Amino acid sequence: MKVNLKDKMKQLLDTKQFNIIIVVFIIFSILFTASVVSLKYVVEGENDLPFNISKISVISTIEGTDIEDEKNKWNLEISQNNDIYLYIKRNNDYKETEVIDSIRLDNFNIEKYSNIGEIKLYKTDNNKENIIFKNISDNEVQSIQYIGDLESNIKEQKISNQGGLVVFRYSVEDIGNYISNEDEEINHDNLLNKLSISNDDLKFKVSFDILVNLSSKKSYKSNVSLEFPVDDVVNKGTQSKEYENLNDIVFKRM
Repeated sequence: MKVNLKDKMKQLLDTKQFNIIIVVFIIFSILFTASVVSLKYVVEGENDLPFNISKISVISTIEGTDIEDEKNKWNLEISQNNDIYLYIKRNNDYKETEVIDSIRLDNFNIEKYSNIGEIKLYKTDNNKENIIFKNISDNEVQSIQYIGDLESNIKEQKISNQGGLVVFRYSVEDIGNYISNEDEEINHDNLLNKLSISNDDLKFKVSFDILVNLSSKKSYKSNVSLEFPVDDVVNKGTQSKEYENLNDIVFKRM
């Protein structure tokens, strides 16, 4: 008996098993596509952000604070300061109009710490007009928040609602005291060298979350990692570094 191939195919297509296979294949294809899209989002984040971090600047310095001492001419308590400037810039290619409500930095985590001195996080000082930072307990914080406003004011922790600066400081304090009766003048850039402190002694890494909140109720979050101090602050004194290639900072919609 001769079998008609067309009839056989029709019988196969009408079977319950074949329909189940088709349904399973469709479900698998949907799940696979969703996984690929999800993985791409985890790696690349948002492709069309209303605001970006365009640059990060770090300035590392050495500071000696005078300690009252009747027996010695010089008694300086030494700190190593790292001032961080985050440049938040509006994305001109973003088609919609958005307004910054606030920018918050939190979940600070210190890694690779050599246990020399004590590491503290500071906001900008709002009391003295001519200084940006002052390492006092009133300025010590666990998180940083800048409120969106018409104009930026880093001393009041305000950022223009169309972009601006977010500024904070990480300081290594209580490194030691430099005591002398011989020096006529003190160059603060040489203080760490005088205590035989190395750059490796000071090095630490900080990671933190940055959350960009918009007035439209949209929020974007990323994690940032930075290492301090920059370059050879021990032997060369004040050092600065700018980070402009920030492809590893990936924002995701919250």
